[in-house]
Amino acid sequence: MLGVKQTTVYSYAARGLLGADANRGPGQAARYPKAAVLRLKTRAAARSGHGAVAGGALQWGEPVLDTSITQLTDEGPRYRGHLATQLARSGRRFEEVAELLWRDSFEPGSGWRAPLTRLEGLSPLARRGAPLPTVIAASSWIGLEEGGRISLQPEVELTRARVLIRQLAASIGLAFGADRALAAARQDSISSSIFFALTGALPSEPQTKALERALVVLADHELNASTFAARVAAGVGAGLHACVTAALSTLSGIRHGGAADRAEAMAEQALARGPRAVVQERLAFKDSLPGFDQGAYPLGDPRTAPLMESAAQLAPKDARLKTLDELRRVVREDTGAHAAVDFGLVSVSWALGLPPGSSSVLCALARTAGWVAHVLEQRAAGTTIRPRARYLPPPIATNRSSAF
Repeated sequence: MLGVKQTTVYSYAARGLLGADANRGPGQAARYPKAAVLRLKTRAAARSGHGAVAGGALQWGEPVLDTSITQLTDEGPRYRGHLATQLARSGRRFEEVAELLWRDSFEPGSGWRAPLTRLEGLSPLARRGAPLPTVIAASSWIGLEEGGRISLQPEVELTRARVLIRQLAASIGLAFGADRALAAARQDSISSSIFFALTGALPSEPQTKALERALVVLADHELNASTFAARVAAGVGAGLHACVTAALSTLSGIRHGGAADRAEAMAEQALARGPRAVVQERLAFKDSLPGFDQGAYPLGDPRTAPLMESAAQLAPKDARLKTLDELRRVVREDTGAHAAVDFGLVSVSWALGLPPGSSSVLCALARTAGWVAHVLEQRAAGTTIRPRARYLPPPIATNRSSAF
């Protein structure tokens, strides 16, 4: 894959550029995370010319734009210099971290306690769909009600963003009726709104802490696919709701936020048939292992541990969580892959007793904070994101007519 000599590979490994050797036994070949190899290949190609730089930059390559919001490090994302995992473990609330991403201040602004309005018409559709599609529909609906208004004053847009997040959190409850959604919007915090919308009950203090921790570690992740979609929309002057809807739609992809739903499905299979059988079957058929290995972290996703800690504290005797932990151990032993944040989200969702599909919607609602920050930053930059494509002519058709 790298097109280099074996001695060069040894040099890369010694410098830590290939990540950790995946549990090599005596006489066995060294194995390294595929994501680390691909990133190294892309960066090498990016040094060979302008076209390669541009092409490689779109595939885990060199940075393509400047940001002051989030930095990805081996310890996980840093929000304006603050390590996300430390913010989560220290008990910071989601609203505070959203304000940090937006204004570099933990002090909450106005609009967080906005009531739910004009979403009752979505109830029939919400009853037929999963939580994440409901949130996508709600974002479009709210934007339609707002008329796509855009303000050049950031504080006006931030107030609008706080209202939007509150309403999106409450909208999950529409699947259970408009009354639950309305009650969810009246809760004291975004985490309480989410929990009430999904369960119809108020969270306990440990449940609130677990939810806040999940929302905080997922609030932003630099320039991932959904954030890029939001910035593209912002660059051409789309309204805030349109930008968030573009990001939400992108997040729903099975290789992005939808990976949490796929990880949950695999975990359900492990409950029914045993972790070892599920992993061996997937490896035999060369199927993916959703919820494992995150391209940004060849040595393991630092955001996973705080989530799994929360799940273990909430439900230390839960048999389902024990199966999840066994699944994580089996995958690590058989493939060397690390549990990613999607896997941690499934653990938290199960420990909280949330309905199926909750993991991906938790990711979506948390990431809304980051999307808003990137939308405002892209607007302030005043540029349009417009990559160019490299045209490849079609292959020359050959004459396959019969001699007869």
